[in-house]
Amino acid sequence: MNYRINPKNGDSLSILAFGCMRFAKDESEVERQIIHAIEQGVNYFDTAYIYPNSEVTLGKILAKGYRQRVKIATKLPHYLLKKTEDFDRYFNEHLKRLQTDYIDYYLIHMLSDVGVWQRLQNLGIEQWIQEKKASGQIRNIGFSYHGGKEDFVKLIDAYAWDFCMIQYNYMDEHNQAGKSGLQYAASKGLPVMIMEPLRGGKLVTALPREVEELWQNAKPKRTPAEWALRWVWNHPEVTTVLSGMNSMEMLNENIEAASTAQAGEFSESEIALFEKVRQILLKTIRIPCTGCNYCMPCPFGVDIPLCLACTNDVALEGRATAIRKYIMQTGIKKKDSHAGLCTQCGLCETKCPQKIPIRQALKMTQQELEGFWYRPARGIIKRFMGLHKEEGGTRK
Repeated sequence: MNYRINPKNGDSLSILAFGCMRFAKDESEVERQIIHAIEQGVNYFDTAYIYPNSEVTLGKILAKGYRQRVKIATKLPHYLLKKTEDFDRYFNEHLKRLQTDYIDYYLIHMLSDVGVWQRLQNLGIEQWIQEKKASGQIRNIGFSYHGGKEDFVKLIDAYAWDFCMIQYNYMDEHNQAGKSGLQYAASKGLPVMIMEPLRGGKLVTALPREVEELWQNAKPKRTPAEWALRWVWNHPEVTTVLSGMNSMEMLNENIEAASTAQAGEFSESEIALFEKVRQILLKTIRIPCTGCNYCMPCPFGVDIPLCLACTNDVALEGRATAIRKYIMQTGIKKKDSHAGLCTQCGLCETKCPQKIPIRQALKMTQQELEGFWYRPARGIIKRFMGLHKEEGGTRK
């Protein structure tokens, strides 16, 4: 197993992390997989409060003599917090479930923008974090992120974080936080943990025949999963990569890859191979947006690259998944950024190097992802999270 050093505290973290969102149904099999992973050198396990039975299962297994050999990462469900006392309420539940008295890497789950962070600040989160870190109950504090580039940079600068986690893979190189966000976080000295390296399995299963042939003929011989993982590990700014491994075969394949993968290992021909694959997959989507961000900022608050990426997700991941991601990424913020804010001014189109008809594309986004349920659903969620007061300049 290869390791990378956390520049903040010197922790040696396995470049392969065990993502605990979707365990196998058989708990005895889960235990066998986790213990095997630990014995093979995996030392970072990522779970969350809302992952069904995940914390409890992980806690039971690690309590059998493995707790000190690993780092546990879990996540605070900030969207459930109503008052200051809720911080301790949920944190103590983490500890109980995980059968531990401290959390190594604690994340604010799905932190979407500075407005949400300010709400948590108003509840006293900074003082709470300080107290937990002073007591040793929280060793490192960070956040997981699913939004656009601009909000990511603002969040990085909003607090003295110890680490962060972003979605990153060869199809999302310029989506969400993207490569520029990865590099910005690393420039601040933050370790960056990566989720969705296989885009929920979409970079492995149901690939177009052209892509399958490219991988089959590529040298050295590797599976699509190994190629995708190695693409992420090729970035020196990446600290560890989460993989939701729920079979021993998958686990062993990933461990073997993580035992030889190095940052900067790809040749020019291998980098070119990924570009060929990417171009083929881009043909399956309707909007050829590269996420360059030249169209931004929108004077009316639309996160254009994010909206277009979610629209493309309809083809790549299915409409239900795309809708869920769209609400999470554009609607659950203090300041909205959804396509419905577009006034059709056309300024974005004058700056787009791809000459994309952005106004038409945003109408498509509204049709695909902003059905009659979108505004009520967004409003209910925002009220639940205490974000119902809109900032000036936002159209309702």
